[in-house]
Amino acid sequence: MTDTSTTTALPLATGDWKVDPAHSGVHFKIRHLGVSNVRGQFKSFDAGVTVGDTLDSVAVVATIDLASVDTNQPDRDAHLLSTDFFSADLNPQITFVSTGVTGTDGDYQLAGDLTINGITRPVSLPVEFNGAEVHPADGKQHAGFYAATDINRNDFGIDFNMPLGMGKLALGEKVKVELELQFVPAD
Repeated sequence: MTDTSTTTALPLATGDWKVDPAHSGVHFKIRHLGVSNVRGQFKSFDAGVTVGDTLDSVAVVATIDLASVDTNQPDRDAHLLSTDFFSADLNPQITFVSTGVTGTDGDYQLAGDLTINGITRPVSLPVEFNGAEVHPADGKQHAGFYAATDINRNDFGIDFNMPLGMGKLALGEKVKVELELQFVPAD
C-alpha cells in the first residue's frame, strides 16, 4: 500500500451507517498452556460509521458489552468478568473511538483509541472492505468489512496468569481479535 492519502473516500454513500449484528461478529483467541488456542466471542456489541466525502471525515465508534463474553465454558466466562481479567463490574464495556483512516482500494488502516479495563491505548487495525450489496430481504445496501489485530492484554492491566514451571505460563500475552462486520445505512 503506497498511497496513504486522506483525500480518498470510502466507496459508500455519505451518512451514518450502523452495524447489522445478525451478520456480524466480534471474535478473539488466546494461547492456552502453550499448546492450543481458546476462542471466544462477544455476543452483544454496537458500532457506527459516519462516512464523509473524504477519509478525513470518516468516524467509527464501537462498544462491546463484556457480560456477553462466550468461550463456550460458563465458569471461564464468569472468571473473565472478574477482577482477575476485565473487572466488568467497574468497566462493563470495551470501547473504540477512531482517530483517523488512511488507505485506498479496499485496504485501509483504522487508527483509534481502544479502552479495555478502564485503560485506553492507541491501536491501528488493518481493515479490508469486502464490498457492498443490496440484501433482497430488506432492500438495504449492506457493506462488509474485516479487521484483525493482535493486542497485548498486559497493556490493559489484564495480567492474571498461572505458572506452569520451566518458565512457562498458562496464558499467552497476545490476544488475536477478529472483526467481521456488516453495516447498513442508519434510518
